[in-house]
Amino acid sequence: MKYLFFSWLAVFVGSWIVYVEYSSYTELCRGHDCKNSICDKYRKGVIDGTACSSLCEKETLYLGKCFTAKPNSQVYSGNWGDLQGVIKCQMEQAPHYDLGGEMEPRKEAAPAAFNKPTKGTSVEKFREMIISHLKTKVGDQANLADLAIQVLSFTDSNKDGHISLPEARSTWALLQLNEFLLALVLQERDHTPKLLGFCGDLYMMEKVPYSPLYGISLPWIIELWIPAGLRRSMEQWFTPSWPHKAKISIGLLELVEDIFHGTYGSFLMCDVRTTTFGYNERYDFKVMDARYIIPEATFQERIRQQRCNVDEDCLYGTDCLTSCDLTKHRCTPEVTRPNLAKACDTLKNYILRGAPSDLSDELEKQLYACIALKGSAEQMEIEHSLILNNLKTLLWKKISHTKDS
Repeated sequence: MKYLFFSWLAVFVGSWIVYVEYSSYTELCRGHDCKNSICDKYRKGVIDGTACSSLCEKETLYLGKCFTAKPNSQVYSGNWGDLQGVIKCQMEQAPHYDLGGEMEPRKEAAPAAFNKPTKGTSVEKFREMIISHLKTKVGDQANLADLAIQVLSFTDSNKDGHISLPEARSTWALLQLNEFLLALVLQERDHTPKLLGFCGDLYMMEKVPYSPLYGISLPWIIELWIPAGLRRSMEQWFTPSWPHKAKISIGLLELVEDIFHGTYGSFLMCDVRTTTFGYNERYDFKVMDARYIIPEATFQERIRQQRCNVDEDCLYGTDCLTSCDLTKHRCTPEVTRPNLAKACDTLKNYILRGAPSDLSDELEKQLYACIALKGSAEQMEIEHSLILNNLKTLLWKKISHTKDS
């Protein structure tokens, strides 16, 4: 009787877990709905793009495995002929303006109504719209006109020398997304995956073969039984050799350098968890998810409007925290930690484990000096640059003479 009870209990628990997982999957993974919505607009002539025909007519671009974590932002593996990548598509959801969630309100991050620009808008007027939008995103930078020219070139998806209204509407929808904006700004660098194609605000990015940066994902039922010490050790079971880790780490430091006073202003890294990053077969560092790398001007403008009672009310993502001005009950605009300090915190265990003995002490010293940085990078620009350059030089010296570099 006892065995029968436990058998029944096991079947019940197993069935419950399967039901919960299936319910979660069907609620999160709505790629079919997303594709239908995009293709319906394409067939009606509302939108156009490099991937539209393959997705909606030829069906040579298709959605594979679901990686969606939030219903409003669908993420799938994608196959497009011989190309493999990651497909991202925006879905409708109830309005959210909470800084603890998405910084991009639904009017920006949800599927656009695809009603801008309006019929009759000239290319020159569209260029002015782009410049105005970029100015609100990244601030009044001197070279926004050059970036607008790049956007217009991108918009002409079929390269016929003309920009159609459906092409313009697709580009305008993409410009609302942080990840697309960052890919545009850093397109000449190797830190962000290449954009392979788009249709409306659905787009496909180059696949990053190895992710996360380190760490393994285990079912929650197994996590419960693993001691914390063993769990930390398991995080780096499948990491590459130390010279390769050094090269990957330099890539992250270079990203920090690129987005601090870059060509188009400064960006803040608001999610520096290892799951956000990866690397390719050549051990080049890659950003996996750039949704939380946000223009500093955009962040400051919006965080000022956030009401607060404690500092924790002024957190965006997992890593962008400002302080609460209790006299006004509003968040202040300056982050408490610069990008570099957060990046070093992420790299600390990764790069110290297995480090050569003649480098380990100095590397640890410099990493902890980096982690201790406080305030915005603007306030400590010289110290920020010195620590960044010292870390890069220290790592490069150790691997520059090897084939791993």
